Amino acid sequence: MALKSIIYKADLNISDMDRGYYADHSLTIARHPSETDERMMIRVLAFAIHAAERLEFGKGISDTEEPDIWLKDYTDAIQLWIEVGQPDDRRLLKACGRSEQVIAYSFASASDIWWKAMNSRLDRAKNLRVMNVPSEQSQALEKLAQRNMQLQCTIQDGQIWMSAGDASVQIDLETLKDFA
Repeated sequence: MALKSIIYKADLNISDMDRGYYADHSLTIARHPSETDERMMIRVLAFAIHAAERLEFGKGISDTEEPDIWLKDYTDAIQLWIEVGQPDDRRLLKACGRSEQVIAYSFASASDIWWKAMNSRLDRAKNLRVMNVPSEQSQALEKLAQRNMQLQCTIQDGQIWMSAGDASVQIDLETLKDFA
C-alpha cells in the first residue's frame, strides 16, 4: 500500500520590500512521504521569495514532468520553474527548454559536492539560476515546520527573515549560478 502525502497548512504573510510585494497567502502543502520537513520548508521559502498571484506548488517529487513550484501565464506557458534540492542536470536542462526562467534552490551539507559535479554541465543554460541555502539556515528553517503554521516572511535589501511566533530565521542565499 502506497503511503499518502501529509497535508500542512500555512498562513504566509509576505512583506517583500525589494519587489514592493505585500500579500497574505493561505497555502496547502502536500508533503510527499519521502520528503523531509527541511525540504518542505525550503519550498515554502522559495514560494515566499517569488510570490505572485498565479504562483503555485507543482507535484515535484511525485511527478517528473512538474516542478516543485511554477508560475504560468494565462496561456499556460511556463514563466518560472522552481526546483528544490539537488536535481540532476538532465532535469534542469529539460526545465530550461520548457520555461522562461528556471531557479534551483539547493540545501544540505552535500550541496557543494553536488554543485561541483553539475557546474560544467549547466554552463550552457542561460535561463538558469542556482541558489544555495546554507545548511545551518535550512536546518533552522526546518524547526519552524508544523502542521498548521502562521509564518511571516520579510525581504529587504536581499536579506530574508522567516518567522513563526517567537522563532525567527535569517536566510542569506548564496548564488552559485546566475542568469547569463
